[in-house]
Amino acid sequence: MKGLFISGSGTNVGKTFIAERLIRLLSKTRSVAVRKPVESDCKVVNGMLITHDAVALQKASNIVENINNVCRYQFTQCSSGESASIASDKVLGLTDLVDACQSNNYVVVEGAGGLLSPIALDTLNIDLAATLKLPLVLVIKDELGAVNQALLVIKVAEQYNLKIACVVLNQIIENTLDNVIAIKRYSDCKVVIYNEKKLDLFESEIDRVFT
Repeated sequence: MKGLFISGSGTNVGKTFIAERLIRLLSKTRSVAVRKPVESDCKVVNGMLITHDAVALQKASNIVENINNVCRYQFTQCSSGESASIASDKVLGLTDLVDACQSNNYVVVEGAGGLLSPIALDTLNIDLAATLKLPLVLVIKDELGAVNQALLVIKVAEQYNLKIACVVLNQIIENTLDNVIAIKRYSDCKVVIYNEKKLDLFESEIDRVFT
């Protein structure tokens, strides 16, 4: 299976936001399937569970698939995938998630939470990434402390012998921090900044990473 695994330093760092943009860029040159195997904090509308992240990924993809293929396991509880599944009496294991990620196309898989967040019973996001053998895109919020956050997830990925395609610093608020320089200095990773005002730069750097 070919593709990418999107993860990061934690929750609310912009994984889905960055994943959408990567999917649209990659879709210019290939068919891109998307998978969000587990999503918690889903809303009930007219008796149906409605996902947020999975729908966003689905809209960015150039392959038409049912949302239940994109996101097989959907839960209302706002917690880790492991906790939400147990609370819903639907205990998930690593094999369930691996099956939920399968595609014959190039696939972009987004995890749930940070790289070390529990996503199924006795399973962390990094266990799923390692089993799928997909290169990582690590999303870090570009702020004070980003270097420490980035290096921590890079180190643990290296301990699992995972390939890191790149680190994306999500610059929600423009700043003058030198996080890119520091992360490159203390790791061998390619580092890309996402800034809404500098999309051309982001796209050109992503092109260099994936071509």
